[in-house]
Amino acid sequence: MTPELRATLQGVARAMAVFPEGWWIIGSAAVLLHGVEAGRVNDIDLLIDISLAEAVLERLGITPRTLPPDPLFRSAVFAQSEAWPVPVEVMAGFQVKAEGRWRRVEPLSRHRVPVDDGVLFLPDRDELLSLFHLFGRSKDGPRIAALERAGARPSAASPAR
Repeated sequence: MTPELRATLQGVARAMAVFPEGWWIIGSAAVLLHGVEAGRVNDIDLLIDISLAEAVLERLGITPRTLPPDPLFRSAVFAQSEAWPVPVEVMAGFQVKAEGRWRRVEPLSRHRVPVDDGVLFLPDRDELLSLFHLFGRSKDGPRIAALERAGARPSAASPAR
């Protein structure tokens, strides 16, 4: 883990400590936090419950951005923080289009990872693997392979509803 990534994860843990539930780190950072190497982490994907959106954005000192339509993903709220060395993308009301319909992405599991003076939460390995299968992008291939090599299997509980 690079010093920049470590500093960013520590900052996110400190900032999010006031929110005991309703948020997860997903994406490549979550793979790494599970102790699995799957390539470079270019940003931190912070998935939050829609009910926390206003409070989290205020806490992080960021404002929502309007993104152009995407054929695969959409969020009711999206914002990006450049406060730390690695960008943090905040998504609330996050959805993925799968099998022709939009599905909410709401992890059921909450794996706790201590980072220095704080804690981060992420889906467990199996649920994270299920998310990457659901996303189905080419960049998710190495993440899927790495998690499978580490023994993860897609969870029976769907991460999207």
